[in-house]
Amino acid sequence: MRTEDDTAPGGGHDLRHHGDAEVRDDGAALVDLAVNVRADTPPVWLRERIAASLASLAAYPDGRAARAAVAARHGLPAERVLLTAGAAEAFVLLARALKVRRPVVVHPQFTEPEAALRDAGHTVDRVLLRAADGFRLDPAAVPEDADLVVIGNPTNPTSVLHPAAAIAGLARPGRTLVVDEAFMDAVPGEREALAGRTDVPGLVVLRSLTKTWGLAGLRIGYVLAAPEVVAELERAQPLWPVSTPALTAAAACVSPAALAEAERAAHRVAADRARLVAGLAAFAGHGVRVVEPAEGPFVLVRVDGAAGVRRRLRELGYAVRRGDTFPGLDEDWLRLAVRDAGTVEGFLSALSAALAPGTA
Repeated sequence: MRTEDDTAPGGGHDLRHHGDAEVRDDGAALVDLAVNVRADTPPVWLRERIAASLASLAAYPDGRAARAAVAARHGLPAERVLLTAGAAEAFVLLARALKVRRPVVVHPQFTEPEAALRDAGHTVDRVLLRAADGFRLDPAAVPEDADLVVIGNPTNPTSVLHPAAAIAGLARPGRTLVVDEAFMDAVPGEREALAGRTDVPGLVVLRSLTKTWGLAGLRIGYVLAAPEVVAELERAQPLWPVSTPALTAAAACVSPAALAEAERAAHRVAADRARLVAGLAAFAGHGVRVVEPAEGPFVLVRVDGAAGVRRRLRELGYAVRRGDTFPGLDEDWLRLAVRDAGTVEGFLSALSAALAPGTA
């Protein structure tokens, strides 16, 4: 684990590359293991709720009910909640609204937080977690004078779930601690979650509703933070930043019935992930190594010549996420979204062909 002061734009990494690039245009017909949105979503009941909201489009959006619903879901007062157009907007708001001197991003992780900070004119320091350590966090590696620390949990793309106590231990007086929990609802029981905690100073938790519920095109997420931080971020938002359909979705996705459905889905994801990891273990002789234990709806895999393997998989009908755009990873890494048993079986067959001797 090391700290990196990287002032070059992106530090040689394409911070704006995301998994959806793998399935655009000529990739639209591929089986998608590149994007971390749950397959076969949104469910019918949610689509119907969103469709019904279209009758209200003539009125300006009113976020009060959705805000109250999210607050109740986490046992918080409404003034600790800010609804956003996805977690990506929240990263932009944090970068532009907060006055920070030394922001630090813990990598490998989702690259939008660093991209937003750089776009806002900040010089970003990186703490690079190492594969040799299982990409586990050592809180002592974070500089003491960092006044903004960003970390994902579970982390995209490593699928590592850090202990809540270790992350909370990063809190310091005068420091903002941003925890991206976009995939926490895919963890059974949401163990190690910090959402809803008010005893950690400077804590800001980001949640996304787009992954579990298949709402990436709708753009809905939220921030949980101290009231003064929420107020500061809200002042940086434009008027009516979240649409009426997105507000409807937010309220629906935090209902007790939806939370129970999400919990069932998290257990299915865990079973499907175990099947995928077990299948990948059969390719250890080909140099395939999975970062374990994986706890998110995706796994990170190292394989020699990953770029060529990825290209051959595309030829065989499967899209996977390249890893070299994540700081701390190189071209020998791939990220695979967890899918159902049939899809996993087909993918493993394609991977076997892609790794076969003589393929180029």
